[in-house]
Amino acid sequence: MAWTNYHNHCHYCDGKFSVEDHVISAIEKNLIALGMSSHCPVDFENGWSMAKKDIPGYFEEIRSAKNKYHEQIEIYTSLEIDFIPDIVSPSDLFITELKLDYTIGSIHFVEAFEDGKPWEIDGSTALFERGLAEIHQNDIKKVVQKYFNLTRQMIRDTRPDIIGHIDKIKMHNRKKPFFSENERWYRNEVEETLKTLAVTGGIMEVNTRGLYKKYSDTPYPSPWVISRAYEMDIPVCINSDAHTPDEITLAFEYAASLLKEAGYHTIQVLLKDKWQSLPFDNQGVIIS
Repeated sequence: MAWTNYHNHCHYCDGKFSVEDHVISAIEKNLIALGMSSHCPVDFENGWSMAKKDIPGYFEEIRSAKNKYHEQIEIYTSLEIDFIPDIVSPSDLFITELKLDYTIGSIHFVEAFEDGKPWEIDGSTALFERGLAEIHQNDIKKVVQKYFNLTRQMIRDTRPDIIGHIDKIKMHNRKKPFFSENERWYRNEVEETLKTLAVTGGIMEVNTRGLYKKYSDTPYPSPWVISRAYEMDIPVCINSDAHTPDEITLAFEYAASLLKEAGYHTIQVLLKDKWQSLPFDNQGVIIS
């Protein structure tokens, strides 16, 4: 039994280590597959996206690791791609021309400040509060609804293979209760998003980063969302959104236990260049 992880960030974006560092750690942790997924280039300044000029070097570093470690682990090439209408999308031509092994589609920005700079909803809580006040007049319901509207639009229009941290908008609630996940309007937004995913396809990741970084008491998504996803027959995978090699399997056992409690018997893994369903337990996927 062993894990897989398809959401990892290296030094080409906001990670701090090389591709090889991640691969070596993955092998030590008995992973059978690892996907590198640096943040996709965007046309505005921010602290974590890779530069477009670095894409060839990123690809070459991954190719080199594949050649060196191909007998020990499968390595895949991806990007975590923002969906910002009219700015960047998982279905953009420059993305499709890269011929990635898979895509992760994520929402990190909701509208923009007066100067045109997109508002990053998963930065500091201070930045979140600033955007909430300046752009949305402190209407948290409006912000959350726009976040999930963007998520649904991304799922419908661009069809990424993996939907990244689907309810990450909740991450600031641990420091200050901006909203309750028990509110009916919030649950309706999540429900509609899951319905969209169930109809159009795509894999919902269970992302453990919020847990081990203590941004959240639950993974992305919350256990009740995982249960509804199971009821809708939505496929899932477990990723850690690692930014350092030591984070590659953090909180995986807990995530697996939540999936089991919800009723899941299989998770999605990319092996031998094909997505497939494999049984799992809290020690990893079970290879027959």
